[in-house]
Amino acid sequence: MTTLARLKPAIFLALFYLAWFVDLRGALHAQTEPFYKGKTIRIVVGVSPGGAYDQWARLIAPYMSKYIPGSPQIIIQNMPGAGTITAANYVYNVAKPDGLTLVMPANRLYIDQVVGRDEVKFDVRKFLWIGTPQTYYTVIYMRADAPYKSMADIIKAKEPPRCGAPGTTSAGYTLSQLWEETMGAKFKFVLGYPGASEIDLAVERGEVICRGHDIVNHFSGSTYRTWHEKGFDRHIVQDGPKRDPKLPDTPTIFELMDHYKTPQTARRVAEFISASAQFGRPMMTTPGTPEARVKLLREAYVKVTKDPEFISQVEKAKLHLDPATGEELEALAHRIMDQPPQAIEKVRKILAE
Repeated sequence: MTTLARLKPAIFLALFYLAWFVDLRGALHAQTEPFYKGKTIRIVVGVSPGGAYDQWARLIAPYMSKYIPGSPQIIIQNMPGAGTITAANYVYNVAKPDGLTLVMPANRLYIDQVVGRDEVKFDVRKFLWIGTPQTYYTVIYMRADAPYKSMADIIKAKEPPRCGAPGTTSAGYTLSQLWEETMGAKFKFVLGYPGASEIDLAVERGEVICRGHDIVNHFSGSTYRTWHEKGFDRHIVQDGPKRDPKLPDTPTIFELMDHYKTPQTARRVAEFISASAQFGRPMMTTPGTPEARVKLLREAYVKVTKDPEFISQVEKAKLHLDPATGEELEALAHRIMDQPPQAIEKVRKILAE
């Protein structure tokens, strides 16, 4: 037997082990390579550009990229419609459950689900919650030249004030329905505005005279600072448990319910509706997304809210940072949706169109 013939088995065996080693290295490399490396994440914002939700998304995006292993590119996609239900439906039903599509919808999304809106194709309890940068309460503002100086004026008015809102999940709309049921204060709403900036412009033009707006941003945006300097708007009522320091002369809904002796059931409904403040500006992702990726997103979000540079950017934008974690939002979603039947029926009666 020649030397070559004797060596053939050894050569073949060596080649076999070499190929196996190369495959093993490739597999190990694939396992250690971060999933998000080279990927693009979309944050779908349920309103048009220019509003607070959009502003927060654009502030958060570059810092999320910084703290997600693999540093994926993060882009913002505005998808206004149906009071942000369009965006929520898309991420819940259409987007792949791969952790590459996030959504920032209205914090009152759960209310549309409870009252049974036909457009709702999701269950807020099944969304995977990532976090929120702030919690906030709402004020109803009105043009100062309107003939309504207080809730008492609205209750007595023959013609209800005409307010603007994106949809039925908006703060102004849901609270106005509650006030009509508990105090007899009627409002007339024009729905379908894409976002905050369009409603504010409509107020300036006189197309509508009022709107529900979160207190933090109502005292931070340049438009509102100008309004306040000129005495353009008036503050009618706020929905927090106590008066905000920025609105010391504006009564809370709970003060008014004391004054008008609102029944206890309606008070519980008011607390249910006001719980939206705790959701703030929520960010979620698609049900079925792998747990490990949700964990990465949640951890990155927490790190963003503690990043000194991010905090500095928030302060420059005159926004208020008061974050909550994805775990906290998930627990809140389950808690508020677990209501006794009589409370749910009351909510439906108050808010059904």
